Amino acid sequence: MPILRYTLLRLAVLAGAFALLWLLGFRGWLLAVVAVVVAALVSFLALPRHANEAAAVIARRREGRGAPRTVDKDIADDEAEEDALLDGEDDPHR
Repeated sequence: MPILRYTLLRLAVLAGAFALLWLLGFRGWLLAVVAVVVAALVSFLALPRHANEAAAVIARRREGRGAPRTVDKDIADDEAEEDALLDGEDDPHR
């Protein structure tokens, strides 16, 4: 839920920046570029707690994945063996 909350808050800040800059007379591509920059700065300054909560959720999910799958190791071993054969080595596991 923190990820969704942070995303919605960032979108709200972006919409607010668009509206404020439009009222100030910005138009076209300049409006979009300046609004994104302003929204990023405001979000960075005003939403650090929400960003940290979202990052913590992502980190916990990543830790929950556990050890790398053995398939990745098998692929790496196969690649090493192919490289050794292409380089002319007899025993790739030396």
